[in-house]
Amino acid sequence: MRASVDWKQKRVLVTGATGFVGQHLVRQLLDRGARVYAASPPEGHTPPAAPDPEPHPVTLTFDIRDAEAVREAIDKAQPDIVFHLAAVGVTDPSIDATTALSVNTAGAVNLLEGLRGTRPERVVMTGTCYEYGLSRGAKLDPCNAYSASKVAAWAFGRMYWRAYDLPVMTVRPFQVYGPGQPPQMLIPSAIAAAVSGKDFPMTPGEQVRDFVFVEDVAKGMIAASETAACEGQSLDLGTGRGVPVWEAVESIWELTGAEGEIRAGALPYRQASIMHLVADADQTAEMTGWWARTDLRRGLQITIEALMSRSDVSDDNGII
Repeated sequence: MRASVDWKQKRVLVTGATGFVGQHLVRQLLDRGARVYAASPPEGHTPPAAPDPEPHPVTLTFDIRDAEAVREAIDKAQPDIVFHLAAVGVTDPSIDATTALSVNTAGAVNLLEGLRGTRPERVVMTGTCYEYGLSRGAKLDPCNAYSASKVAAWAFGRMYWRAYDLPVMTVRPFQVYGPGQPPQMLIPSAIAAAVSGKDFPMTPGEQVRDFVFVEDVAKGMIAASETAACEGQSLDLGTGRGVPVWEAVESIWELTGAEGEIRAGALPYRQASIMHLVADADQTAEMTGWWARTDLRRGLQITIEALMSRSDVSDDNGII
């Protein structure tokens, strides 16, 4: 059950605030009147090209791997609510295990340990649907270093909730897309090819994915933070509807009137490719009242328009 939250009275810390989803989340929190402390990495990120939101967030610069710097940032923000999005490997499934572990797992522990004595109202950690791997369901079965490091971070979050009563919960976004997504990802790369008249080489595209619009994901994260008695829970953020990758790409071709060719099958599947990932949207709706509202065709149209207007510049390769 969601509570009525007066965001104008809330201090909110967002790590990974300059990443793809983080930028949208910060804007929505500012729109609600929250005092937002947006964590930026020491280097590697620049603000989006789109007009800055008003009012501006307070920028904190630190490396999530530096425990002392994390504590200092928490002391400055004194957050009522925390959204933890800082991570590496989102756009690079081949990231090495040592880097994933130091940033995604040890970094999460640094944050949780820094929050342990501060008594925030809610800590929302961000996982990934790829934690489910080949065994979609209650079981977690990661297939690469990125998803394995996220499973480990989730486990530490559960431990801090059970051992220290820290109000931690985890959300797992599914196939997020929308304005500002890094250009090497499927949807923006397909759009770029379509609008430029180029061919688009891809796998056979039989993978079924739950495509969820980024603005809906940000709203889902906020809804999770407002939901009473969901500490320790893990919630999927998706539509609950699976779409084959080839179908999503064909929709882009239809919406843009593309002249290039979709070369399905020109590329092989990656090793240990996951063929089916669809969110349990019913459980999330039952707990939070949140549903993804943007259907794929509408979301793609918005994303296409943003890309063509050059308003979707984003950098999601750095760390905090």
